[in-house]
Amino acid sequence: MDKKEEDQRMKELKDRYIRFDWAIKRLLRQKANFGVLEGFLTVFLGEKITIVELLESEGNQLSEDDKFNRVDIKALNDKGEIIIVEIQNTRELYYLERILYGVAKAITEHISLGESYYKVKKIYSISVLYFDIGRGEDFLYHGQNHFIGVHTKDQLVINTKERNAIVSRLPSEIFPEYILIRVNEFDKVAVTPLEEWMNYLKDGTIRPDTMAPGLGEAREKLKYYSMTPEDRHAYDEHLNAVMIQNDVLDSAKLEGRMEGHMEGHMEGLAEGKAEANLENAKKMKAMGIDLEMIRQITGITL
Repeated sequence: MDKKEEDQRMKELKDRYIRFDWAIKRLLRQKANFGVLEGFLTVFLGEKITIVELLESEGNQLSEDDKFNRVDIKALNDKGEIIIVEIQNTRELYYLERILYGVAKAITEHISLGESYYKVKKIYSISVLYFDIGRGEDFLYHGQNHFIGVHTKDQLVINTKERNAIVSRLPSEIFPEYILIRVNEFDKVAVTPLEEWMNYLKDGTIRPDTMAPGLGEAREKLKYYSMTPEDRHAYDEHLNAVMIQNDVLDSAKLEGRMEGHMEGHMEGLAEGKAEANLENAKKMKAMGIDLEMIRQITGITL
């Protein structure tokens, strides 16, 4: 490699930014880096978010097999609300059921037995999805409980009485909110802060002149080139693992369909997945990936 090519390679490394899932796993849990996470939350929730502290999250107890597939973080903001952010790299059969369980668990964990139900905390669940969860034309979806009149179509405003005072709390102030971010469906030219964040989530690019909340800090703190060689190696291994697992699942799905036409869908899916796992395990071994990681990803011992 001549000097010109080396200079170009170094420039590309300097302009390369760490993926958001890795940043959450390794960097954004530090208070000094809260600005990046607060910017992300501010943009996707549509209001200024200030993080008070990070709470124990499900991801802290995940097995090594799950940690590259799913990364999550749970934060308490200055309004006493809990925000769960989860990045899911590959398909999961009961994904919606699991995020519902995660929200329910967060509610019950943060109210003590005997406390007033008024102490129930508002929960936001934000899912950054790198797989196709269903059909839809948008890349961003929002869901929440509302009480709508069956005949009148108006939204019910609920009044509760507590200690001789009338306190109005809308369902929107109580019930959890779910935000699903379909990263792979984003295909716009980034103009707004939301679109700039989608660009970063999808391909890791950040405009030099960005004014989007959090992305200015991300340009400074999430540079690939600023990592140590050891951290860069671990990061590259993470990307390889994500890519290979997606290949395994895609291959299994294809093989399962082909075999299913002849021997039945379930039998074909199992055989196709086993063959795909073995083939990908061999490829990973040839790439020099650690044998234990290969076993965790594919279930194959070489």
